[in-house]
Amino acid sequence: MRSMRGTRRLTALALCGAAVTAALAAPSAQAAPERRGERGWTLTATGSDARFRGLAAVGRDAAWVAGSGGTVLRTVDGGRHWSDVSPPGAAGLELRDIEAFDRRRAVALAIGEGEASRVFRTEDGGTTWTESFRNDDARAFYDCLTFFDSRHGLAMSDPVDGRFRILSTSDGGRNWRVLPDAGMPAAQPGEAGFAASGQCLVSSGAEDVWLATGGSATARVLHSRDRGLTWTEATSPIPAGDPARGVFGLAFRDRTHGIAVGGDYRADQPSPDAASVTRDGGRSWRSAATPPPAYRSGVAWLPHSARSALAVGPTGTDLTRDGGRTWRTVDTGSYDTVDCAPDGGCWASGEKGRVARLR
Repeated sequence: MRSMRGTRRLTALALCGAAVTAALAAPSAQAAPERRGERGWTLTATGSDARFRGLAAVGRDAAWVAGSGGTVLRTVDGGRHWSDVSPPGAAGLELRDIEAFDRRRAVALAIGEGEASRVFRTEDGGTTWTESFRNDDARAFYDCLTFFDSRHGLAMSDPVDGRFRILSTSDGGRNWRVLPDAGMPAAQPGEAGFAASGQCLVSSGAEDVWLATGGSATARVLHSRDRGLTWTEATSPIPAGDPARGVFGLAFRDRTHGIAVGGDYRADQPSPDAASVTRDGGRSWRSAATPPPAYRSGVAWLPHSARSALAVGPTGTDLTRDGGRTWRTVDTGSYDTVDCAPDGGCWASGEKGRVARLR
């Protein structure tokens, strides 16, 4: 009986991944109570004009988004209704990342210089929030955060004293401490992270975490196997050499297979080699054979698929079915970030209150 249940579960998960891929590969023909999206995305009515660069997919029915004006929205009915659960007093802040453990618990990051960088957490679905961290160093500028589990997480700041700064929590975001930087490689001149999609710092498993950079002569991906204490570095083929270019988003489906996306975020500038892949945990990266046609800021592996992933940006959504080697555009709507939950629920969000669910 246990063997049969396990077989059924694996079959269901495989079918889930195949269904998600098929939804994006074919033109969308599903009717929906919300406004219809293109090629599988269905736009939902958020009632907001905020730009949502922070996104946490909890499942097919539940998701959180965080954005400009200190805005946080939450849905628990597949996007039919969104609740404004913004932290009190946050209207002047830019929330660029949010990590959710479930429908009730989430941690949100506000970005900016000095005290503009803050962390908020809720345990009751956003009814109340606690400010658990406020940056007191004018030189620090926090960009992204990630969690390994419901207790252990990290946030990253642009370089301070020549090295990226890492903030750590071991109690679900209630308390934070700055980690020692002895194990962090020196930053390059002009190097920084991009707070564009909440994906410049991502984790996989219990201890592995990767940090994406740009703005300097070369774009890099830094990797830690011990929750941010020591790091190794690798050069990405995604072009850099300018404050507007580099790696903007990362996604790892396990500790070895990863995808990086980026380019030049300026609309009038080309972005060749906007995606790269690794199969050795980030020790080396190679360009996609057929990359996305333009700058992409967010990327996510499709649930229970070893080879399919989505990349999003202001000019569209691209799909890969071969682990990031080749990409093709399947949607032309504007999105900044994308995230998928284990149950197959995929969401995307971006400018002018845009949040879409994959049907």
